Amino acid sequence: MGRPGLSPSFRDVKIGLYLLKQRLLGRERYPLVLMLEPLFRCNLACAGCGKIDYPDHILNRRLSVQQCLDAVDECGAPMVAILGGEPLIHKNIGEIVEGILARKKIVNLCTNALLLDKKLHLFKPSPYLYFSVHLDGLKDHHDRAVSRDGVFEIATAAIGRARAQGFNVNVNATIYDGFKAQEVADFLDFAKTLGVGASISPGYAYEHAPDQEHFLSRRKTRELFRNIFALGKGRNWNLIHTPMYLDFLAGNQSFQCTPWGMPTRNVFGWQKPCYLLGEGYADSFKELMETTEWEKYGTGRHEKCANCMAHCGYEATAAHASVRRPMAALRLWLGGLRTEGPMAPEFVLRSSETHRSSFGRLGGAAPENNEA
Repeated sequence: MGRPGLSPSFRDVKIGLYLLKQRLLGRERYPLVLMLEPLFRCNLACAGCGKIDYPDHILNRRLSVQQCLDAVDECGAPMVAILGGEPLIHKNIGEIVEGILARKKIVNLCTNALLLDKKLHLFKPSPYLYFSVHLDGLKDHHDRAVSRDGVFEIATAAIGRARAQGFNVNVNATIYDGFKAQEVADFLDFAKTLGVGASISPGYAYEHAPDQEHFLSRRKTRELFRNIFALGKGRNWNLIHTPMYLDFLAGNQSFQCTPWGMPTRNVFGWQKPCYLLGEGYADSFKELMETTEWEKYGTGRHEKCANCMAHCGYEATAAHASVRRPMAALRLWLGGLRTEGPMAPEFVLRSSETHRSSFGRLGGAAPENNEA
């Protein structure tokens, strides 16, 4: 693949400066991306999604514009990912985005794009605003994943029209068991023809997702992504991840997750401990940070975290590692990922007494493989 990820962009530089500032200030726990879910309602019912498994009175709830902006101010992260449900369903989504952009925060609005044409007039192109269109592979894979035919064509057409109007657009794909490496490679080639960057992340097994059979184990994840990255050598994919996170997916890093790196605010409050795992809620960001027993969560610490390698847990860890080990990150960016040879050690579930003393605080400080 050569260089895994994009060359430094406005977004990369802004977040990199934020990370450097936190390190210089000696802060151990700080947010990188606010995961903002102003609603759970969606216009699709994807088989792998556990976010819409609520009764109507919950699906009809919305965060107000002020609640969203208060969460942005309270958290202080340099980037806000707006998720759901489908954010474009929210009648005030334009005001929410406008208010966040006025605070000079980067906005990554995640959408299935079914409403993108209809709602595009609510937004103005900005270097701070990105539309992240959910595409789970090429047509057959994607339409099967979202349980509706024709969605792929609608989404890709909307991407073209948004880009023609000057908007930043990328695509994000959740990779499930059953994907072949060549299929993912073909999808990334297609994303390149669209002129957009792509993010790829292994699916997390939501407890209430209708389909529980197609989530990847960590072993399968590492093997699959190694094969994908081997196919990608020389193809110059625009993967919008830190090289360290891609190296983790390839089995070359023994990272522990950083759940506070991407805190979640939704209609219930601040979700403990992370976007993917619901273990209760806090009324404020301060309460979330101070009362969550962070040491209980992560691979090797909690059974529900056993197979998770999702970007919302590990991208922050990878970003921290890149700041701590800049030369290793630079070597990855210049030389590409190792796709052969032994993999980094894995974690095993231990007793609470053992695993609480085994990991440090920032990013878990797991024993890292320094072969990068």
